[in-house]
Amino acid sequence: MANHTGSEGVIHSGTNAVAEVRSWTLTETGDTIEDSIMGDSYRTFKAGMKSWTGSVVAYWDETDTTGQGSFTVGSSITIKFYAEGTTAGDTYYYGSALVTSVERSAAFDGMVEATYSFQGTGALTTGTAA
Repeated sequence: MANHTGSEGVIHSGTNAVAEVRSWTLTETGDTIEDSIMGDSYRTFKAGMKSWTGSVVAYWDETDTTGQGSFTVGSSITIKFYAEGTTAGDTYYYGSALVTSVERSAAFDGMVEATYSFQGTGALTTGTAA
């Protein structure tokens, strides 16, 4: 059974690696549609529409114009989430997304960080690195 450390993760915006990534999340959800009727003892459901969201936390890098710089609120991007790296054969997830928020934070005893949030538009696809 294979497992991986978080340090293997990589994020791409289009074909460009995003610099200074600390962590990322990718969440897939599925709606449910109730189809219970009178006389049923338990509620029953059917599968509905699917959706996905994601976020990236990075040390803010204003010189990363093709990675972090592509994450502007309202922009449409292609994003790739690599959990195990970008070596040939590694699995990754990708899709089109809208950037829904950009948050920057700083503390006197820490690094300046940026958190980028995304709403998938269309399917989330599984790929294999070449």
